[in-house]
Amino acid sequence: MEKTSTDALPLYKNFSEKQDTICIFGTGDFGRSLGLKMLQCGYAVVFGSRNPRMSSLLPSGAEVLSYSEAAQKSDIIILTIHREHYDFLTELTEILSEKILVDVSNNLKINQYPESNAEYLAQLVPRAHVVKAFNTISAWSLQSGALDASRQVFVCGNDSKAKQRVVDIVRTLGLTPLDQGSLMAANEIENYPLQLFPMWKFPFCLSAALCVFFFFYCVIREVIYPYVYEKKDTMFRMAISIPNRVFPVTALILLALVYLPGVIAAILQLYRGTKFRRFPNWLDHWMLCRKQLGLIALGFAFLHVIYTLVIPIRYYVRWRLQNRTATQAISNKENPFSTSYAWINDSYLALGILGFFLFVLLGITSLPSVSNMVNWREFRFVQSKLGYLTLIFCTAHTLVYGGKRFLSPSSLRWYLPSAYVLALIIPCTVLVIKFILILPCIDKTLTRIRQGWERNKKFSKSPLNGKTDI
Repeated sequence: MEKTSTDALPLYKNFSEKQDTICIFGTGDFGRSLGLKMLQCGYAVVFGSRNPRMSSLLPSGAEVLSYSEAAQKSDIIILTIHREHYDFLTELTEILSEKILVDVSNNLKINQYPESNAEYLAQLVPRAHVVKAFNTISAWSLQSGALDASRQVFVCGNDSKAKQRVVDIVRTLGLTPLDQGSLMAANEIENYPLQLFPMWKFPFCLSAALCVFFFFYCVIREVIYPYVYEKKDTMFRMAISIPNRVFPVTALILLALVYLPGVIAAILQLYRGTKFRRFPNWLDHWMLCRKQLGLIALGFAFLHVIYTLVIPIRYYVRWRLQNRTATQAISNKENPFSTSYAWINDSYLALGILGFFLFVLLGITSLPSVSNMVNWREFRFVQSKLGYLTLIFCTAHTLVYGGKRFLSPSSLRWYLPSAYVLALIIPCTVLVIKFILILPCIDKTLTRIRQGWERNKKFSKSPLNGKTDI
């Protein structure tokens, strides 16, 4: 591993203006990385340490002093130490008076303490101006550069002037400050780094439940049923065949669930005659998870494609093909060519290819690096218009695959239809309701409602009672 040079030239330094001196309490990994970044941006940096003589690996050009000496060098002090070690600050109350204290600490658990670390710091040093910042970025992101990690830095504080100075520092470092308001927001900011995929929990659980349900459903139909009635051992189908039925079914249902909440929201707005009323909490959360549902659906679609590509090299498929060829050769018979079956098979494949292509296009445009390059109208066109077109192609792909077998009694196992029949319920429902909603007589009313028109204003709630939603 290459050693990071601490003598590099400043990256953002403005030589025409003299930058502030920044004091950093703590000489750990984050403190050193932040100090190096500030030196590169033209700031003068002084470290405060409990053992100044024993501090090592500090950036070249930085000064290291005791806490009290370092605090007197600057009016902005960044605390890169844990909350458990804040007690010594009470001895520096007079020195820290009217200074800006930037708290960057995090906890080990969400809501570990009754108050946030920043609020606790404000209680210890009441005459200082406490600002919460830099806790959502890591030492690695500071060393590797903003392109390799998140650029967002959440900032909050009660003193507007102190907060603005911290915001200026964040911008000088090449990061993006996001003002979250007063210090009351510190608890929420401190919980951000501790949350593990907060918006992915519902999509993950839902997709897992669908996979488990359809897997056992297919096992009953394709493994247990043949064994009970025909004494055939088909457990080998659990490796490739059954997953290759579960993955496309799950992908299609998840894709339909991406657009179902929008349809439900439109029905609610038509029923209420206004857009100025909140949706139910479950619908709000569902709509916020649509991107995650779509990306998981795309993942299952990729698995379906991969599993389909390996079908020709499976032993079972090669054995059946060789056996059928040998049987036809011995009996001197051949199957006649069916033009209608060829049309159905090619249409099934073409619809699948087009649906998967649009599916991938939706996934690409949902990436922040791509979505930030298009305007709202373009993004809405891709995610809405092309999204519904994707759902149409994928649903048609499944319908053509079923063909005449949908209503055939021979396809039932213990009165259970094929898995793809169940998978079509939600997509077909979404498409039928969407077709009704885009009828001119309904779409015109819905458009007026979304532009602020209200059918009966006595049902609209006052913005002060927390019941409005735009």
